[in-house]
Formats: sequence, structure tokens, C-alpha cells
Amino acid sequence: MICTTTPSIEGHRITEYHGVVNGEAILGANIFKDIMAGIRDIVGGRSGAYEKAFRDARRIAFDEIEQEAASLGANAIVGIDIDIETVGAQGAMLMVSISGTAVTIQ
Repeated sequence: MICTTTPSIEGHRITEYHGVVNGEAILGANIFKDIMAGIRDIVGGRSGAYEKAFRDARRIAFDEIEQEAASLGANAIVGIDIDIETVGAQGAMLMVSISGTAVTIQ
């Protein structure tokens, strides 16, 4: 399935619009990851635990919109928007929300 943030796909014609599709994922980081991320934030560098959590959440949300689009008979999703937020007590959870328009292209 072709997924894009643009409203069209170069070289393809949209023949049918199936509607908006959504995917969400909320992942929590355990306390060990939180402590290690805090240390990395203090001394600099990247937080591998949070980067992996973000990648996992994004993949889950993309899988959801692709499955929903396929169930509607679409073969592509255009106009994708990705939102990322922290939720829960002290931002302990990461939420990734993705939406787009399911379409059929030729």
C-alpha cells in the first residue's frame, strides 16, 4: 500500500475516495527506561529507549490505517498527518495518532 503525506501520488490517478482512516498507538515506557533516558538527557546523547518506543508506536499506528484502508477496498492512503503526544502522569506514555484519506489509485 502506498502511503504519503501529499494529497496525490505522482504518476497515479485517484479513481475513488473511501474516506478518512485513523490509527492510534499508546505505549508506556517502563521505569528502567525512564531512569536511563533521564541519565542520557543529563549527560547528553540520544535516548534509545524512547526512540524505539516511538518507532514501535508509529509502526502500530501505520499498520492500523493500512488495515482499515484495505478493508475499505483502498490501495493507497494520501494526506497522512502524524501527531505525537505524551499522555498520562508526568507524560509517562507516548501516543502516536495517524490519519489520512484512503483512496484507490490507477
